[in-house]
Amino acid sequence: MNEILAEVLAISEVALLTGFIVFLRVGSAMALLPAFGERSVPIRVRLGLALAFTMIVAPVIMPELLPSLDAFSAYFFLTETIAGLSIGAVVRFVVMALQIAGSIAAQSTSLSQLFGGAVSDPQPAIGHVLLAAGLALAVFTGLHIRLAEVFILSYDVFLPGQLPHPGSWAEWGISRVAHAMGLAFALAAPFVIASLIYNVAMGVINRAMPQLMVAFVGAPAITAGGLILLTLTAPFLLTVWVDALNSLLAAPFGGF
Repeated sequence: MNEILAEVLAISEVALLTGFIVFLRVGSAMALLPAFGERSVPIRVRLGLALAFTMIVAPVIMPELLPSLDAFSAYFFLTETIAGLSIGAVVRFVVMALQIAGSIAAQSTSLSQLFGGAVSDPQPAIGHVLLAAGLALAVFTGLHIRLAEVFILSYDVFLPGQLPHPGSWAEWGISRVAHAMGLAFALAAPFVIASLIYNVAMGVINRAMPQLMVAFVGAPAITAGGLILLTLTAPFLLTVWVDALNSLLAAPFGGF
């Protein structure tokens, strides 16, 4: 009986230590992940989600972690936290692309104060609508499954107890930031083009009829045009954004 209890105790110790190491990475990433890590989500819910992801990831990567358990030390707190924050930040960049696109579109169509929701991060106009719709669509299309896969794949890149190579790490992060900025400007392009056409038209009308107060005529027109354009383009923009998010989650460490 004592031998059985000792064996069970040894297995439990290994399982708990493995779960703790995985939780360090998953919990750090949960602070930045879209949908699940939003500030509007209660802390207890985020903690529960982190534990749920840990229970999914830990059994899969336990064979890879077993050689590292003998060398477990306080150093793991640093390496696993950095790995988790890196994963969360890279995925968050895609969400920030949607926010930046909404800000550009709102400023272009004079909708920067309309639809502004009471969120922790001030968002102008269209950004709040696009962000809420995008996150809902991402969760509906299996965001939780993709994130679990990312956590499992991360152990092939961010080895437990080891810091990533600084050069590759920096190059990977810069490439993801550049991709996010390009995506943001691409999503906002229809609103920027519409704003350009509007301002050129207002300039021509003002030049042809100086006595006409074009500001009083143009302000309602650009607001209505922005709302109509948002209605027409939002489904397409959200589809493009979700495809970009899924592409990132399919190969999150490309170029590392």
